[in-house]
Amino acid sequence: MQNVLFFVDRVSSWVGQAFSWLIVALTFLISWEVFARYVLNTPNPWAFDLMIMMYGAAFMMAGAYTLAKNGHVRGDVLYSFFPPRLQAGLDLALYFVFFIPGVVALVWAGYTYAAESLAIREHSTLTANGPPLYPFKMVIPFAGALLLLQGVVEIVRCVVCLRNGEWPPREPDVEEVDVDKLKAQVSEEGRP
Repeated sequence: MQNVLFFVDRVSSWVGQAFSWLIVALTFLISWEVFARYVLNTPNPWAFDLMIMMYGAAFMMAGAYTLAKNGHVRGDVLYSFFPPRLQAGLDLALYFVFFIPGVVALVWAGYTYAAESLAIREHSTLTANGPPLYPFKMVIPFAGALLLLQGVVEIVRCVVCLRNGEWPPREPDVEEVDVDKLKAQVSEEGRP
C-alpha cells in the first residue's frame, strides 16, 4: 500500500517539478519582452497573453505537488497541537466535505470549458492575433484530475493515521533552512 502512495506522490512531484520550469521560461520571456519593448521598440502583442497562460499553468499544476508535500496552508496554530488521530479525523472530514466536491467540480467544469474552447479553436481576444487558448484550458481538467488523485492518497493517509495513531511516512523533499541548525553545523565543522 505504501508503494502505491509513494508512486502517486512521485507522479505529482514529477509533474509539479516539470511545470516549475515554466517559471524559468517565463522569466526569460518577460526579460525579452522588456528588452524588446524598451530597447528595440518592437513589443510583441502576444507576449502578455502567453505570460498569463504560462503562469496559470505553472500555478495550477503545482497543486498536486504541494498537496503531496503537505505544503498547503492551514490553521497550524491549533492544528499542530492536536494529536495525530484528531488531525487525521479533521483532515478526513474536510476532504469529504470541501476538497472532493470542489475538485470534482473543477474537473467537470474544466473539462467542459476546455472542450468548448477546443471545439471553436478559441484564441485570445486581448490582441488581434492572440495565441490559442485551448491548450491552456486543457490544463484545467488535467490539473484537477491529478489533484483529485493526490487527494485520494491523502484520504488513505488519514485512514492509516486513524488506525495506527501516527502519520504514515512521506517521500523526502527539500528541507527549509533552519538558521540555528546551520549555525550549529558550521560551528561544529570549524572546531579542531
